[in-house]
Parts: sequence; structure tokens; C-alpha cells
Amino acid sequence: MAEFVMKDLVAKAGREGDFYIESAATSTEEIGNSVYPPARRKLAEHGIGCAGKTARQMTRSDYARFDLLVGMDDWNIRNMRRICGDDAEGKICKLMDFTRRPSDVADPWYTGDFEATWRDVLKGCQGLMNSLTQQAAKR
Repeated sequence: MAEFVMKDLVAKAGREGDFYIESAATSTEEIGNSVYPPARRKLAEHGIGCAGKTARQMTRSDYARFDLLVGMDDWNIRNMRRICGDDAEGKICKLMDFTRRPSDVADPWYTGDFEATWRDVLKGCQGLMNSLTQQAAKR
């Protein structure tokens, strides 16, 4: 969900050329599957598409490929560190750390509450976008 929310925010800001956004799983359960149907429906409610996306496994090389690696919860962060090794460049962070309420993103896998997840993801992505915009302005 976060990949497509972030892409939508970037597009609305007219900054598609400034970002490359791609999600990857930190576990193997969903590899090769498309976006989970309730998540796809929640995105569609907000006019956001996700057609063609299939889950892929995060790899160690992603650490070098991306400027930032954003996890949704503590479990993701642990797995990201396990996959990538040392985070010497401080690239690994949690999405909700970009909000006034640092925490885990509500996990709909267990609760079925995709609205709560939507709200967390939207707030986190908006906070991340603001942070990146402020960093760019300082350069």
C-alpha cells in the first residue's frame, strides 16, 4: 500500500523524476503474488491503482540500490537488518517515524482493518514526503 500511496503523492507534487519507489517483502510468504485484494480495494477507493505489482523478496543489493529503506513495523526492520547487514549509512527507518506518532503501521493482516492501515500509511508517506522536501530545500 505504501509504495502506491508514496507514488501518488510524488506524482501529485510533479516530482516523479526525482524518485524511484519500489516495495519489497522482508518475508517469503507473498513472493510472486499481486497486491492483496482488500489493500487493492482500499487504494482504489482513493483513486490509486496498483496493477501489475507482484511481491518480490528484498535483497542485500537493495541497500546499495536505494537511498532509503522504509519498513512498516519493528518486525520489518529486524528482517531488513538481517537481509542487508550493517546499516552503516543509516538508510533503514520506519515509516511512522516521519509522523508525530512514531509506532508501527497498523497491520491489517491480523486485524482486517484496512482503514486504520490506510490512515497510518497516508500519514507516514506525507511525513516522509515533507522530510524529503525539506532535505532537498537545504541542498
